[in-house]
Parts: sequence; C-alpha cells; structure tokens
Amino acid sequence: MTTNHTPVPAAESRLRAQDITIGYDERVISESLSIDIPDGAFTVIVGPNACGKSTLLRALSRLLTPTSGSVILDGRSIRAYPAKEVARRLGLLPQTSVAPEGIRVAELVARGRFPRQSMFRQWTPDDESAVQEAMAATGVTELSARLVDELSGGQRQRVWVAMVLAQETPLVLLDEPTTFLDIAHQIELLDLCHELNRERGRTMVAVLHDLNHAFRYADHLVAMRDGRIVAQGRPADIVDAQLIDEVFGLRCRIIDDPESHTPLVIPRLRGT
Repeated sequence: MTTNHTPVPAAESRLRAQDITIGYDERVISESLSIDIPDGAFTVIVGPNACGKSTLLRALSRLLTPTSGSVILDGRSIRAYPAKEVARRLGLLPQTSVAPEGIRVAELVARGRFPRQSMFRQWTPDDESAVQEAMAATGVTELSARLVDELSGGQRQRVWVAMVLAQETPLVLLDEPTTFLDIAHQIELLDLCHELNRERGRTMVAVLHDLNHAFRYADHLVAMRDGRIVAQGRPADIVDAQLIDEVFGLRCRIIDDPESHTPLVIPRLRGT
C-alpha cells in the first residue's frame, strides 16, 4: 500500500486540549499539556509505556476530568455537553473493554447506536444498516451470532472496533486498536482507518505501539515522553534517529520505506 499524505488542515480544530493537568488520584501524568487534533487528518500518538498516551486520550474523550485546564469540543468545554451528545460527536475505543456476559456479537455492535436512540426514536433501518456496514468493514459478519465470550482476543478486538464504527461519529479515538491482532489484521484495520479518514472524512486519532505502522499511516504524528509532547508534525518532517533515541532510548537507523516512502525504523544491533 502506498499512503499519500495530505497537508494537515489549517482550520481551527474541533477537538483540542488547553493547558490540561491530568493524572490519577495524587499522581500527575501530564501538566499544562496543550494539543490540537487536526480536523480531517489521521493523528497517531506514540511513546514508551506509561508516558501518558492513553491518559491523554481518556481526557480528550471525557473519561478523565483534568484537574486544571479544559478540553474543547466544537468550541465548547466538553464538560458542557450531555453524555449522549458527546457520544454522537466522538467515538472511543478504550485500551480495555469488557463485554456483558452472554452478549452476542451483533448485539454488542448494535450498542454503538445507543447515542442515536431516545424515547421517541427507536431502532430504524439506518441503525441496522450502520451495524451491518460496521461488521462487514471489520470482518466480523460471520461472527454475528457468536457469543463475544467465545471469541479469540483478536476477534473480540475487531468486534469492539465495529461497535465504535457503528456510532458513525465524525471523530474517532482508538487506544491501541491493533492489540491482539495478527499482522494481516493489523494492516486491514489500519487500512480501514485510512479509508474512513480519506473517503468518509472522519477525523481519526490512534495510539499505536508499532512505530513503522504509525509513520506509514499518520498525517500528524505526536511523540510523547514523561507526560509531555516531545515533537509533533508530519512523520517525514520530524522523524529521525535522534528523535527515536530521545523518546524511546533506542539507537536506530531511519531509511525510506520502499512501499509508502515514509520513515522506516531499523534498530541497531547491540554492540554495533
């Protein structure tokens, strides 16, 4: 696959964080952190374990309330919206998800339509179509009647992604979506994210561990370490061996990926 990177739009971001301080209990993860999520782009966040990637995503999706600063969604504090309104604008796949016992695949994916339901609006053909399209896109249609508890880790992950896609939100946040997936399904999922971004105009944000996947698919790369943003921008503009060493403590060479013409990390052998 060859990924054509388009310039990040200059318009004001629909989703951004302004000087937020976030953490858990008394432990501060990030302090005075600001970030704009470029509209219409595929943003990928990378960094070592426990650097604050998932914590940032939780704050951007309102699962975590900053102790100071604010998260802005469509020009207003995200706290000002009812929960269902946030869910109509922003879909989130958290790092860990637990399905109710005894639920089947189609039922779980259908829960992605909950933000569209109300006392006066029940299940519609549009809801059914969204669920079927999401299952087809993630390759879980054949599993629709299976119990989620019976599935492999990779199958369950694709079902959770299908549920988020069924929400049909303009903003999609995915925290380590390729977890448990084999290499073929990793590429399929990231190709799907790329398609949703390019062909359907969805703003995508993903936390990824595989650097070469991140560099191949990202329009906008955010590199984090110790709760702060070390660098951000187009991978071709910011990625070099010095950045990888600074962020990950990894000595490497950076070469051109012959398929995507994006940076490719080659770790150096010990002792060289």
